[in-house]
Amino acid sequence: MEVTDKKQTLEEQELNTVRELNTQFGKLKMALGEIKLREVDLIEEVKALKNAFTAQEKKLVEKYGADSVINIQTGEVTKKE
Repeated sequence: MEVTDKKQTLEEQELNTVRELNTQFGKLKMALGEIKLREVDLIEEVKALKNAFTAQEKKLVEKYGADSVINIQTGEVTKKE
């Protein structure tokens, strides 16, 4: 293709294709950002849940003893053999 000083313009189909690709790229970047933010939120929720579980576990150990086994289905507490 010969280079000229004449101003060139994309054909309508080319411009539409570039615009659509750019729009899709922007949407995907936004979606990735939302996923990352949700990941951060979920990590914080997991940390909070682990802390709550640890606190509850400590209370149960104090009440029933460190050698206790709790059946999570029935709530039955037995001692380790």
